[in-house]
Amino acid sequence: MADGLRIVAPGVATTLQDAGRQGYLRFGISGSGAMDLDLLALANTLVGNPSDAAAIEMAMLGPTLVCEAELCRVALAGASFAISLNGRALDPYTSYDLRRGDRLILGAPRQGLRAWLAVAGGFAVAPMLGSVSTHTRTRLGGLDGNPLAAGDLLPLHAPQPSGRPLTLPTAHRPRFDGRIRVVLGPQADSFTEEGLRTFLSAPYTLTARADRMGCHLDGPPIAHADGFNIVSDGIVNGSIQVPGYGRPLILLADRHTTGGYPKIATVIAADLGRLAQVRPGETIRFEAVTVEVAQSVAREAKRTLASQRAALVPAGGGDLDSGFLLSCNLIGGVVSASSAAATA
Repeated sequence: MADGLRIVAPGVATTLQDAGRQGYLRFGISGSGAMDLDLLALANTLVGNPSDAAAIEMAMLGPTLVCEAELCRVALAGASFAISLNGRALDPYTSYDLRRGDRLILGAPRQGLRAWLAVAGGFAVAPMLGSVSTHTRTRLGGLDGNPLAAGDLLPLHAPQPSGRPLTLPTAHRPRFDGRIRVVLGPQADSFTEEGLRTFLSAPYTLTARADRMGCHLDGPPIAHADGFNIVSDGIVNGSIQVPGYGRPLILLADRHTTGGYPKIATVIAADLGRLAQVRPGETIRFEAVTVEVAQSVAREAKRTLASQRAALVPAGGGDLDSGFLLSCNLIGGVVSASSAAATA
């Protein structure tokens, strides 16, 4: 029997995702892929994989897994999911070695929405159109095109990890907020000036109609200048459509490839990961930036990821940066020298 991880309980919206299916949008095939490519890369780096290797993506509630290999190294990056190994609480952004029969439980996150569990060596799953990313609406990728289910076995390529487990010091771990930067257009002129002001000034709440395909927002309606239908054209990850009811709809990784509603703006690439962590009921605000600023932010995000990967240290004693030390109670009490001398 193949070495693997057995799904005992699947959690919510748990799928296999890698860096996505490239080059097929012109055929109407969604790119899919992890909702945050930087966190996918970080999880993979923690277990020694290439940055684009497939990992388990989870949202809202993680899976329960049992190790069916002699040794298997895993690491979680993303939202602050409760994670335990045989009942012992574990730390995210740290790699751990599982042995045969070990039970790994991913609960619900305290903050954020999504996380990625990488496995050393990756999963021995055949790619479809160059990717193992799961697109459930077209049944592409994953094990059978569906979310992971109880009883599924995820076979492993190389369950024997090399080197020591790693951890990312606390000071270098990502932080999430609700600021979403956008570049206006390509159909910003389809909206009134007042509509544009509303979009950029009002808070919008993520509704329960949110998944990997897109998320519907609730808030003040955005006024169209002259109708809400256009000739269908291309949609990218982060395109913000405004249908006839006037509320924004943000298209994401599993989006359709063309659409006929005007697009008021596009979320910059560096903020797609932030958007992936917003929960239903939480509020976001949009901030317009130029293309040049968006490119600068993207370059800075690449530098941040590189610095995080460079900051990894051996787990179990290497995390001694100032942020870690300040989080510890290193002094148990204070005794004056004179008191000590008097009792000597």
